[in-house]
Amino acid sequence: MDNEKRTERDDLIIGRNAVSEALKSGRAIDTLLVAKGERNGSIGQILAKCRDLGIVIKEVDRKKLDMMCNSSTHQGVAAYAASHEYASMDDVFALAEERGEKPFIIICDELEDPHNLGAILRTAEATGVHGVIIPKRRNASLSYVVGKASAGAVEYVPVVRVANLAQTMEELKEKGIWFYGADMDGENWCSVDYDGGVGLVIGSEGKGISRLVKEKCDFIVSMPMKGKINSLNASVAAGVIMYEVARQRAGIKAKG
Repeated sequence: MDNEKRTERDDLIIGRNAVSEALKSGRAIDTLLVAKGERNGSIGQILAKCRDLGIVIKEVDRKKLDMMCNSSTHQGVAAYAASHEYASMDDVFALAEERGEKPFIIICDELEDPHNLGAILRTAEATGVHGVIIPKRRNASLSYVVGKASAGAVEYVPVVRVANLAQTMEELKEKGIWFYGADMDGENWCSVDYDGGVGLVIGSEGKGISRLVKEKCDFIVSMPMKGKINSLNASVAAGVIMYEVARQRAGIKAKG
């Protein structure tokens, strides 16, 4: 009986055998979904394997899992496949070194809209960004929606997934990265010098940059708002600043 196949989107792997085989084959798994209270049989082995690999595990209500799996027999477990393998921080620095450039990194702080993450990846590829960092929790991940929205950029821009953004930023500071948070009440975005290693921090769509992450920023940069709406879409704000970094690095002079 063919009840453990993927859904039509090809990113949801359904059933214990299908998930086990995906893990065994080394396929990039984004998130494991487990029905609440389900721990018997092979699910224990699946959970242990996911923990070893650092895969995010989410407990969900069984009825919700039924709906997500479109009534396919899931046996209490399903998994979202990632649209691309996650990279390591070493990959990001290796790409910058290969290009002979100072690192240019985007940090997404609880950016939940996959279309925004995809759009940021697309602009990041166009502006020479060496890598994008996302947290494991409360952030859009490398889903198929993100892959599609990135227009293929996910194949070229390394995406690193970390457990703690603030801690990661502290470690990156020791490697010469300066952090610029896009938020309100900061310096004018185009009056700041982006000459060194750049870490551009983009906050969530609703709350902006979280307190702990903001405290790690060396600069806060803002864009003037002429209208009645007091904030830009996260991917638009990211794009404006990415192109300013690219302009400065290319030595293109602004018209006086």
